[in-house]
This record gives sequence, C-alpha cells and structure tokens, in this order.
Amino acid sequence: MNDTVGRLQQLERILEISRELTSTVALVPLLARIVDTAAELTESESASILLQDKRTGELRFQTATGDRSEQLADIPVPIEGSIAGTVLISGEPLIIRDAQADPRHFAGVGQKTGLEIRSLLAVPLQVKERRIGVLEAINKQDDKVFSQEDVEILMTMAAQAAVAIENARLVGALRDAYQRLGQLDKLKSDFISIASHELRTPLSLILLYAAMLREDLGEGAKAQLDPVLRAATRLKGIMETMFNLRYLETGQMDLAPSRFDLRAEVQEACKDYETLAGTAGLALSSSLPDEEMPIYADREKVRVVLDNLISNAVKFTSAGGHVRVALCRRGKDLEMSVADTGIGIPGEDLERIFERFYQVEDHLIRRQGGMGLGLSIVKGLVDLHGGRVWAESVLGRGSRFVVVLPPRIPEIASVETGSPAPFAS
Repeated sequence: MNDTVGRLQQLERILEISRELTSTVALVPLLARIVDTAAELTESESASILLQDKRTGELRFQTATGDRSEQLADIPVPIEGSIAGTVLISGEPLIIRDAQADPRHFAGVGQKTGLEIRSLLAVPLQVKERRIGVLEAINKQDDKVFSQEDVEILMTMAAQAAVAIENARLVGALRDAYQRLGQLDKLKSDFISIASHELRTPLSLILLYAAMLREDLGEGAKAQLDPVLRAATRLKGIMETMFNLRYLETGQMDLAPSRFDLRAEVQEACKDYETLAGTAGLALSSSLPDEEMPIYADREKVRVVLDNLISNAVKFTSAGGHVRVALCRRGKDLEMSVADTGIGIPGEDLERIFERFYQVEDHLIRRQGGMGLGLSIVKGLVDLHGGRVWAESVLGRGSRFVVVLPPRIPEIASVETGSPAPFAS
C-alpha cells in the first residue's frame, strides 16, 4: 500500500512539472525545479544538469541543487573518459555504485565543491535524435544502490528538461528572427525616407527645365523632350508613392477631409485614364449612379486610391480587354470597384497582394513595372478612412478590387489626425 501511495506522489510531482512546461518559457527556474524534484524522487543527496558547449564540445553544468550551481558553472567536464561523457555518447543510462573506484570519475567536481561523490546515476538529455546533455543524481541516501525505478524517474525528468531547453531555444530563435526583421524593416523605411527626400529637389528642377525647354523650343524639340518629361513624371509618381508609404508606416499621415461628390471624382478619374487605356488597346467604361454620392473624406487620398486601382487594372490587362469602374451604395456605405479582364491573381496570393513590396510575379522575370507598393498604400489609406478593401479574382480571367468607404470619416480618425468633426448626415 505504501509503495502505491509513494508511486502516486511521484507521478503527481512529475505531472506538476509537465504543467509548468506548458505554461512558462522561463528556463532557469524550471530547470532548478527539475533537479530539485529529481533529487527528491530518487532520494539523492543532489542532482545536476550538464549541457554540451557547442563551442568547446565540453560538458558544462547548467544547474544543480542547493547552492552549488555557481561553484559548478566554471568546471568543464571532458567528453572523453568521463562518466557524463560516456552517457552522452552512448545515449544509455549508467549506474555507478562506487564512483571513487571508477576510472571515468572526474575528480575536479569534488575538489571544487568539497562534495564526496560515492554513487551516481546519469541519464542522457535528448531532443529527438540529438543528445544535448546529461542529468545526474549523486549519492543515494543511506548509501543505497540506485534502482531501475530511479532510472525511470530520472529518464522522465531528463525528457522534461530536454523539452524545456528546446522550448527556450526555439523562443530565443524566434525572438532573434523578429529582431532581425525589425532591423531590416527599419533599414527599408529609412532608405525610402532618405531616397525620397534626396531625389525631390533635383527631380523638381528636371521637370521645370524640361517643361521650359519644350515651351521655348516648340515642336522641334518635342520628340527629344517628351520622353524626358514622361520619365521624370513617372519618377515623381514613384516618389509620391514612397512618401505615402513612409507616412502611413510612421503614423504621420494626416487626413484633410472635406465634403465632395464621390461620383464626380470617379468620373474624373475614368476620364483621365481613357487615353492611357486607349493607347493600350483597352476599353474603359464606368457604371455610375444618376444622383450625387456625397462623402466626407480626404479627396486627394481617395483619388490616390482610385488612381492606383485603375492604373493597375490597365497595366495588367492585355489589348482587347476591358476595365470597368463602378460606384454604388452598400447599405449606408459607398462601394467603389475596379474590374478587369486581365491576367488574374492566383488564389494563394490574394491575401498577400496588399502587403508592402509584394508582387505576384517573380521580381526577376515579371513583365510589368512597379515597386509593389501601390496596393499596400491603397489598403493603408482605406483603413485610415475606416473603410475596407479586398480583391476577387479568377486566374486568367481577371480581377475585381472592391473599396467600401463610410459616408464620413469615423470620429476616432478625426481625433487622431486633428481633423475637424465630420458633417452630420
């Protein structure tokens, strides 16, 4: 009966540590708890965990019972010729009845700590097929011999210690990865800010003098200067995109809301892209309501959203295709959509196309230009207005981008941006 009760108590203690494994990633206190429990359940004078140092290959004490951890931390235990090293290499538990008589006994531990090691039980710490260290129990009480039951207990405790160490390693690796990603993200944002700022002044001069020269020289210089103006204008658009991204990232994007007719804005955007669509051999049409569609929003930023969606549709639709822009009410909200008969988007990419710098085609072989920022800016501006944006697509048959905006900017957006309170509707 007593053996049964004792066994149940052992299982309860082991179960307590298992629960801790699932609720904490604090390695040091958990390993200390494991060696204390290992010593208690095997009725040993002390217990310790040694881990293999990846740099030197030696075993180092990670933790031990009592106040010996600091003393043991500076003692390297060689792999070759030591009891702990034998267990690490073989992967099998080892009971030593008389440690002093065993030639593999490493005397440095006793000399440093003053602990006389009489008997010893050592088991390997293993993560899958990889052995990382050893768990030892020292000096069975009353000079008894370590039993098979003690081996089973220590093997269970070693498995728990290995899980704790591996969890800590994975958490550390994940933390390092996030830190590196954060550093890369900051470098990317800094580059965008610096590049945009440094290019602004020389680009403005190029545009100014190219326009002046074209006007002064007349039609004779048109063929030479028009490509310069087009290239400079395109570069200006790229810079504006980079600025918008930077402001969205840093939370410095302010809204300047006003009341305007969204139908008229969509109509004007379609008119501006008619020439581009015609040049590309596309049909550009619109489906607009008869009545006005009043909205209280930042007109300029809503236009940026429209320009990005329409230009994307034209860019990714082959000659003979069709781009259709529509505007309607969706309950109290206003819905804009841009549909095309272009190349379409693979289903696995639909959730990612609004990420910064993400491009469906491989950047080395893609046929279309762009930096992969337009849709990211669209989403940022729509979110800033308290709206929603999503994409629908069938690969090879076309895509449809939908933007739903509230009739007025939410109260929180006005407070955050310092904008005046929206009009009452």
